[in-house]
Amino acid sequence: MNKVLTTAAANCLIAVSFGLTSCKKENNMNNMKQDDQEFAALWDNFMQRDVLAHGNLDAKKRYLIVMAAHIATQSVNGYKVVLNEALDNGISPVEAKEVVYQAVPYVGMAKVYDFFTAANDVMRQRGITLPLAGQSTTTPDNRFDKGLAQQVGIFGDRILQAHATAPQNQKHIQNFLSANCFGDYYTRTGLNIPTRELLTFAYLISMGGAENQVKGHIQGNLNVGNDKEVLLDAITQLLPYIGYPRSLNAIAAVNEIAKE
Repeated sequence: MNKVLTTAAANCLIAVSFGLTSCKKENNMNNMKQDDQEFAALWDNFMQRDVLAHGNLDAKKRYLIVMAAHIATQSVNGYKVVLNEALDNGISPVEAKEVVYQAVPYVGMAKVYDFFTAANDVMRQRGITLPLAGQSTTTPDNRFDKGLAQQVGIFGDRILQAHATAPQNQKHIQNFLSANCFGDYYTRTGLNIPTRELLTFAYLISMGGAENQVKGHIQGNLNVGNDKEVLLDAITQLLPYIGYPRSLNAIAAVNEIAKE
């Protein structure tokens, strides 16, 4: 898949912020252009000339992180638009569904639940057989050990120190992080670890209010090969959807952790 999005793909992503539920509904897009001509022109110019033309993030990663941002910001209709376009442009159903799975430990099931339903609705409408092939690689007996290994692989031995020094009444949270967040989710197939870390970065900066975790996962991204330029390109592509304040906060965190 080419790095640069096709015109149709770019137009569909522009349509996301118009609240469309399908890229096929051209009448809705035309209504926006008729009823809010100035906004439509401003948005089209910004996306086409500025955002989509910037950086080296390939189309696949862009689709994945834009879907992640829509989950984190609770935009179900926009998510359906992006999911349809992503599936049209080479994102596999498994890859798309893993964006939803990966969101659970960061965004929380209360907010992610509707996106399982939305993803399943879109996939059924497209004739995709559900359930998809399983991607889990752990069992209830080994999820902690495998998750801890993933944590240490991404963040280093400080994870072991966190377990060792956790107050007794908080040790269960450290155990949950290893067994659930990393054991249940990061060990899944369908997406590789660098992609999962980039998605985690996208969820966190899109939600806002998780600055400490953003910084930790900036370092995690750097550790698994997503360098500063990848992170800045990701922020740039998400800026139209999450706004300037959260984007500028993310840039400040990247500059603090990934010094030149």
